[in-house]
Amino acid sequence: MAKDGGPDWNGLLKWSLAHGDGTNPPRALSEEDRKWFMEAMQANTIDVVQRMKEITQVMKTPEDVLESQGVTPENIEDMLDELQEHVESIDMANDLHSIGGLDPLLGYLKNSHAVIRAKAAEVVSTIVQNNPKSQQLVMESNGLQPLLTNFKSDPSTNARTKALGAISSLIRHNQPGISAFRLGNGYAGLKDALGSDDARLQRKALNLIQYLLHNNKADRSVATDLGLPKLMMHLASSDDSLVREAALSGLLELAQDKTSGNALPDQDKLKDILKSRIEGISLMDADDLHVAREERQLVDSLWKECYNEPSSLREKGLVVLPGEDAPQQPPPDVVGKMFEPPLRAWAAARPAPKDDSDSGSEKKNAPPLLLGPGPSSNNS
Repeated sequence: MAKDGGPDWNGLLKWSLAHGDGTNPPRALSEEDRKWFMEAMQANTIDVVQRMKEITQVMKTPEDVLESQGVTPENIEDMLDELQEHVESIDMANDLHSIGGLDPLLGYLKNSHAVIRAKAAEVVSTIVQNNPKSQQLVMESNGLQPLLTNFKSDPSTNARTKALGAISSLIRHNQPGISAFRLGNGYAGLKDALGSDDARLQRKALNLIQYLLHNNKADRSVATDLGLPKLMMHLASSDDSLVREAALSGLLELAQDKTSGNALPDQDKLKDILKSRIEGISLMDADDLHVAREERQLVDSLWKECYNEPSSLREKGLVVLPGEDAPQQPPPDVVGKMFEPPLRAWAAARPAPKDDSDSGSEKKNAPPLLLGPGPSSNNS
């Protein structure tokens, strides 16, 4: 073993080369060699289920007890970071409930520290992504309610954004979850999010709105009654390109609905907004035009949908640039990339758009040791 207590990887490599280069006939390992080899291999291996049980025990420990042992909110955040890595596996995500860890994790959504509320929501999002079983378990544990509360009223914008991300993952392809979201006044929360000054929160709200409108046609009248189209028209002129794309995508979803009462309001204002975007796109250099491919196609599709004629982008040859493939019909999905988690695509129950999840935390070299000895009897 290495002097620092970690595995002696250099020694293991030398041993492997010496015993497996193919130039010598195989020989039986001595007991000493076998013991050394097993120690080297197992030194950096942890029992994931056992580690999740230890994390669960910490989550069940009252906050004042943890504080008395010197545990900080940053320690808890690191611990949740580790838990998130473990539950990337669907089996481990489902096992968290079996070992009693789901309820205390949901309890962290009500923690007094914003960083812990935000990180807990991020872990919940990972657990339920493309995972119907865990979606059901979280719904049965009333996990949607604290997520809605944090999304609509948390003083931390980051905690609001993380809660919305978890909600998006929880109700996706989950009709009971969508119904509960409606009953929990979730659409009013989405309206407030569109009116925020945080581009990340706006993007996540727009992405969820587009998903809901696409999969639940009846919700289009709800969105119109709440004034969401006007807010989306405003955001179609945002300085943030991803906000613009998501807003245009939502407007296109509404424009494609020809039923009575669901037409986009203020068509003249919309035309002015689209003209402004056409002018901005026309002034872009080649690199910016390439980056704005989705926006170019969305602007053209929305113009054609609303005004029954091609946009001037098409006349200028800016909808499909040389070397690009013609856009598919329907136009490109800017919401899809916001939903598909990196390790769960294979587990999706049906074809689904991709996801814009927040970046994960850095890997930890060793699990944090959070529980130390309790207070001495003299201090009790």
